[in-house]
Amino acid sequence: MQKMPDEITYHSDHFINRELSWLEFNHRVLEEARDKRNPIFEQMKFLAIASSNLDEFFMVRVASLKEQVNAGYDKADPSGLTPKRQLKQISIRVHEMINHQYNTYNKSLLPRLKKRGFRILKEKQLSRQQRKYVEDYFRQQIYPVLTPMAVDFSRPFPLILNRSLNIALLVKEKGEETPTFATVQVPAMLPRLVPLPSEAPEGVEYMLLEEVMMLFLQELFTSHRILCAHPYRITRNADLSIEEEEAKDLLMEIEKSVKRRRWGAAIRLEADARMDPQLLDILQESLEIHRGEIYLVNGPLDLTFLMKACGTPGFDHLKYPNFEPVMPPIFREEASIFQIIAEKDRFLHVPYDSFEPVIRFVQQAAEDPQVLAIKQTLYRVSGDSPIIKALAEAADRGKQVTVLVEVMARFDEENNIQWAKQLEKAGCHVIYGLVGLKTHSKITLVVRREEDRIKRYLHLGTGNYNDSTARLYTDMGIFTCREQYAAEASSFFNMLTGYSEPPDLFKLTVAPLNMRETFNRLIHQEAENARQGKKAMIRAQMNSLVDQQIIEALYDASRAGVTIQLLVRGICSLRPGLPGISENITVHSIVGRFLEHPRIFYFEQDGRRPVYLSSADWMSRNLDRRIELLFEVEEPDIKAQILEVMRILFNDTLKTRLLQPDGSYLRVDKRGKERLEAQLYFCERARVLEKEHRRQQEAAITFEPILSSEALKKETP
Repeated sequence: MQKMPDEITYHSDHFINRELSWLEFNHRVLEEARDKRNPIFEQMKFLAIASSNLDEFFMVRVASLKEQVNAGYDKADPSGLTPKRQLKQISIRVHEMINHQYNTYNKSLLPRLKKRGFRILKEKQLSRQQRKYVEDYFRQQIYPVLTPMAVDFSRPFPLILNRSLNIALLVKEKGEETPTFATVQVPAMLPRLVPLPSEAPEGVEYMLLEEVMMLFLQELFTSHRILCAHPYRITRNADLSIEEEEAKDLLMEIEKSVKRRRWGAAIRLEADARMDPQLLDILQESLEIHRGEIYLVNGPLDLTFLMKACGTPGFDHLKYPNFEPVMPPIFREEASIFQIIAEKDRFLHVPYDSFEPVIRFVQQAAEDPQVLAIKQTLYRVSGDSPIIKALAEAADRGKQVTVLVEVMARFDEENNIQWAKQLEKAGCHVIYGLVGLKTHSKITLVVRREEDRIKRYLHLGTGNYNDSTARLYTDMGIFTCREQYAAEASSFFNMLTGYSEPPDLFKLTVAPLNMRETFNRLIHQEAENARQGKKAMIRAQMNSLVDQQIIEALYDASRAGVTIQLLVRGICSLRPGLPGISENITVHSIVGRFLEHPRIFYFEQDGRRPVYLSSADWMSRNLDRRIELLFEVEEPDIKAQILEVMRILFNDTLKTRLLQPDGSYLRVDKRGKERLEAQLYFCERARVLEKEHRRQQEAAITFEPILSSEALKKETP
């Protein structure tokens, strides 16, 4: 039996700041954009994702820190940084990141794209024919939608739309001594890359929309001379602030707040690195931002346009090989999905497995006359969701349909409000979230009459009911009709939709009711087992690990001798490898083709080895301020599959980075290790299983000769 470790007080040196940790995650995304082992169009996608990620980071996290500073809040976070110090360190790190982004764009991507026939031209590179073409394009397509806005004593500085691309100008009328500031918005409805008639034998050529505009802006200012013109872009505070208990109509308040998001306080200014200093001073003063919040870039602003460029026809060879999710053989059978689930619990690991069975589960529930009710939580759904259509159809057929739509899902509020209203019109009972709590759980319950009894079928998952992201995110889910799980699911929905007291649940663990204490109990139990000399290990996969209490419990377990292996894709505030604190903890992070999204928790428990799936990360918001679900996987075959998935993920050597004690990440030392890319392994395994299934189908086809005229009569209709 091991000696009980001495009590210890954890301090700020034992924690990594969550914002700086997030920036390290985005740096890992940027590393994929720089990694020439990835197809070049995939590198472009990663560069676009890194840019989009930064936008959201500023709109939400940086905006929140600025509000804290403005309110005089100076309490330090667990890592010891006050909001003001966080903003300073964020500014330093993001400036470094921006330099990496544009070095990658200018020195790596553009030259290699050019060699492959994808060229983005500058003014000096245009042929006479192309120059004439862009002039005509400007006059016919661009000029009619432009609105130049000047600033003088009678016209104040205009409101510049959040994340819109604009061109700032200094113009001067003949005889005037002082130039006038003017601004023109680059039309968001026109393609950012203007296709040009190409004189090259093969490939495509483009010019950026803002550069086309700047060639001919003089036509907007006929009575003035343009002294200089440069693109700029601002990011505004987009974090919604709604007093739910005070709001008479929550939907109306959210819709108003979403609109206000476009006009929040400016928190970042991106500008052309060559911008005239006088022009930059005017923008800084007018937008009321600090010098450290200005980011001068050597290249096109807003690299998210590269994502659309990846859809250019004729360049599929510069992308990942096409992967089509595979339908698990059991779901190809003609039997109803309820019959398939009734036989035993079923498991899906998307995107390697098709998401189609989840859609079919809801669709068959809508069509089946034996189904009496459908209950579902929705956090994010696709733009043309087949699940929404099936729910509406079920209500139209007279079934009891209850849907909890989380209308506060960040940046999906408008989409979710639209779906919620559509479901209400179809006759569904819609709950618009819960006051003070976001509903983030992923659960669908179908109530069906079978013979003389009621039977309930259940889907529980780690990811959203979104058929689009199910092709991009890795997630897990199970179908079950185990009575205790189904009964507790009914109690769970009754709690959400009515005023029921929180039920006593044994199979489902619910945040914020008892999930935190459950995780603490499981971690502490491993620590106690280690102290008693029993087998003790924790393996967990999640998106983020931030909660201070959970981190301290993991430190306690590490000090007791528990081996802890964590796979944390994004933010991680835990410092692994600290002597006497966390030397038994390793933290992996995988950034690859798909976004790693499951939440899996494994505990050794002296050989019992329970495996749990959840919708929750180890973050305070998930454990204390969201409705989340945690459930144990009881079917032995499914449990074995999940453990095998975790084994492969933790043995990845090509896309894994390991968190260091100082908060940085290093790639795995591959010396003496098998070269393994987990996501590619799962794709290849899915393809092999698909080929094997087709081979078996073909082998099952037999040709039986007709040996008599009597038999022929029987065969002839």
